[in-house]
Formats: sequence, C-alpha cells, structure tokens
Amino acid sequence: MTPFHPDYPAELTRRHVDGDDVGRSAFVRDDWPPTTPIEIVEPDPAWPARFEQLRVRLDGALGAVARRIEHVGSTSVPGLPAKPILDIDVLVQDTSAEETYVPALERIGATLVIREPWWNGHRMLITPGGGANVHVFPTDAPEPLRHVLFRDWLRTHPADRELYARAKRDLAVSTAERPVDYNLAKNEVIDDIYTRVFAVEPARHPAWPDGPLVLRAPQG
Repeated sequence: MTPFHPDYPAELTRRHVDGDDVGRSAFVRDDWPPTTPIEIVEPDPAWPARFEQLRVRLDGALGAVARRIEHVGSTSVPGLPAKPILDIDVLVQDTSAEETYVPALERIGATLVIREPWWNGHRMLITPGGGANVHVFPTDAPEPLRHVLFRDWLRTHPADRELYARAKRDLAVSTAERPVDYNLAKNEVIDDIYTRVFAVEPARHPAWPDGPLVLRAPQG
C-alpha cells in the first residue's frame, strides 16, 4: 500500500468509522432512505449549471450562516457517470444548532432526512423532488476537505476516474435489490483512490492549505 504523505493530519487520512453509531439510525423520516434501485447515468453537462442555481438559492436562504458551499460527489466531476442527484456540501459554524439553518432551508423546500452527530456532525437535507442532497457539516470537520480533494483528484486523473466509473456501474447492478448498500459497497474503491490522493504532497493539491477549504475552525 502506498504510504500517506506525513504532512496530512491523521483525522483527514482515516475514513471515519465510529463504534458509537452501531445500532443507531441516522434517518429522521420513515420514508427515507428510498428503496428504488440506484440509477447511474452518463455525465450531463448541465450539472454544473444546476449546482450554480442551487448555490444561489442556498446562499440566499442561509446568508452568512453558510461559510462555504461546494459542489462535490460524482456530478461535480466532468466525464464521470453518476446518479442524477447533485451532492452539495454546506459548511456552518455548528451543525448542532439546527435552528440556525434547518428552518431557512425548509423555507426553500428542503427536507431534513439524516442526522448523525457522531459522524462529522453531519446532517443531510434533500431538495424538492430529490434532485440534490445538501450535506451540512461544521467548519472544522475533515470530511468536506476529503470530498474536495477526492473531487479535484478525479477531475485531473483520468485513470482513477475510469476506475471509479466502472466500480459505480458494477455496484449499481450488484446492489440493485439493496440500494441502501450502494454507498457502503463503494468504500473499497474510494479508499483505494484515497491512497493515491494522500500520497501526494499536500501543497500540490489546489484545496490545500490555502485553497477553498482548510482543516481548522474559522476565527471570530
């Protein structure tokens, strides 16, 4: 296995698995998660414009509460097949203070479906019609930076982009009867790609250390 570059903090390079979540349910609605089979579609050049439209709506709803809004996940990588659902990371000061952001997002039609404080303080809301997953993280969580590093790596490394595309297509078929298992099944190939992401000197990544995200709490 390729060793990680020593300049990465351990909380960034490890995939978070917390024993405290055993037996817990993150789902806050009886009708979530959906039970329909995973659909992987060919890349859609309209995805970036869809994100920009949603970014404007999210920014308008949240104002200064949103410290950063990022397009992540497969729809953020040109040329990568994906579920036709955008993933958007929104960083706020404190996700446990749901009153500072959930009502504002509900006013634009979003619905809270996941609450998992044991995993990076994560909350997830879906937009009307299920066209986007809005992931809310605190500003000092490592996971959003992992998402940006992974996204930017796939944008610039076609071999890993194709590796991930093949895995996604295969897993969509093999988990067709258990769509809830699809994301878990991707962990093996994702972890494999991260070994190469984290083998590179951090300064060579555009997101590190002075780019769009930093692994520290905001000042003030």
